[in-house]
Amino acid sequence: MTKLSALMCVHNEEAQLAARLQELKFADEIIVVLDRCTDASKSVALEHGAKIIEGAFPIEGDRRMAAINAAVHPWCLEIDADEGVSMALADEIRKTIDATDADYHLLPVDNYIGNRLVRHGWGASFGTSAVARLFRKNVKTWGQQAVHPVVNFTGRRGALLQNPLHHKVDDTISDMIRRLDRYTEARAGDIRAGRIAKLEQETLGRNIGRFFARFYKCYVRRHGHREGLWGFLIALMAGLFPLLSFLKAKLEPHHGR
Repeated sequence: MTKLSALMCVHNEEAQLAARLQELKFADEIIVVLDRCTDASKSVALEHGAKIIEGAFPIEGDRRMAAINAAVHPWCLEIDADEGVSMALADEIRKTIDATDADYHLLPVDNYIGNRLVRHGWGASFGTSAVARLFRKNVKTWGQQAVHPVVNFTGRRGALLQNPLHHKVDDTISDMIRRLDRYTEARAGDIRAGRIAKLEQETLGRNIGRFFARFYKCYVRRHGHREGLWGFLIALMAGLFPLLSFLKAKLEPHHGR
């Protein structure tokens, strides 16, 4: 049987961490990166036999790579604390890594807002309908961005798995707005630091264009309109993400330094 390392990066996730780690017991090892945790996440992880890495990782790519580098098995599965792995998905993952000759696979994602399953409209940096989380070690690298880091793969992509991850995106619209605030703050920091673009090269016109392009992508091309007002809201958030990030970087050039 091909061996698998399950990887998870968390920040103060004690409320849901135990359930997520229990779902990962099918893996041969579990690695938990504790990023500036002040709650009982460490105790929960230790109770479930996880290997612990503690530290401060303001750059998302750094903490993702810390988990990958600590893995000892040939295949890795990355899971976030708000993502559930069903028994059917766990079984499919095991069968896939035993049989595949590919180097990485995408997992489909069922996204929930509260208890509502929202299938359409995700994309443009505010959600996704599939994620490349199952891969051979050393074929995936994360970039140096604080939010939505660039991901690079070597090797060949395999077939999309059939069973989805269950992703609890947000509970309420207020949660979505708070997440937008966090994401745009992190992206503004990336812009200020030159990790994604030079501030002097960013313009209002360019980011207004991104607003409309991302809204159209989510609401029309990815069929967000099928979700009614929820689809409109997701498209709106996706469009605002680059525009608000630019405005924060431009109008608050020293914020967070």
